[in-house]
Amino acid sequence: MEKIYEKKKITDCIANSKYHEALHSLDAEYYLIKYEKGEFVSSPFQEENLFQIVEQGSIDIYVIREDGTRYSLSNETADYFLGDMDIFYPKNNNVYAQAAENLTCISFSIDQHKELLLSNNKFLALICNSLSAKMGAMTVMEATPASLTERVMSYMKYKCYDETLKGIEQAAFHLHCSARQLQRIMNQSEAAGLVKKLGKGTYKLTQIQ
Repeated sequence: MEKIYEKKKITDCIANSKYHEALHSLDAEYYLIKYEKGEFVSSPFQEENLFQIVEQGSIDIYVIREDGTRYSLSNETADYFLGDMDIFYPKNNNVYAQAAENLTCISFSIDQHKELLLSNNKFLALICNSLSAKMGAMTVMEATPASLTERVMSYMKYKCYDETLKGIEQAAFHLHCSARQLQRIMNQSEAAGLVKKLGKGTYKLTQIQ
């Protein structure tokens, strides 16, 4: 990830944006963020509360449920909003946006500009349109078929702190399987080099994940 504060590049990017009029009317402290393919553009682990508009490239949007099931929301390209829900609600701990290719976004801090956002009718109209489209997409989303092993790996990656599973019985409850099933999968995954055992009932994903 690379943040760009060069004024000319920011000005040029805003001028080429579909939303250039609304962006000019908002008069926020903009900067650009460049992401490489595979990087998270938005996730529950993101420390900054950002509003971002995709200007170049594409992103994959998906939901990871507590049992490790993955639901694909959409694949989006230029003009897509990220952070619009965060203006009104606490950050959703299940939604991820990942760069499907090299990506450039116009960005600014939501916390720093929240009052400015809420008082700008032109921008609020765009946000309402964006949220309506997202709600429509969520009503028709389908889970990506996955084996229990795949769900366990997804659960460890997205739901466990530091990608470390602690406690077989507790994890089995979230994954909707028996502790015996989960232990068997952990043993198989350890033998395959997918996880490393750190102690009794404690496993960490390896670097290859």
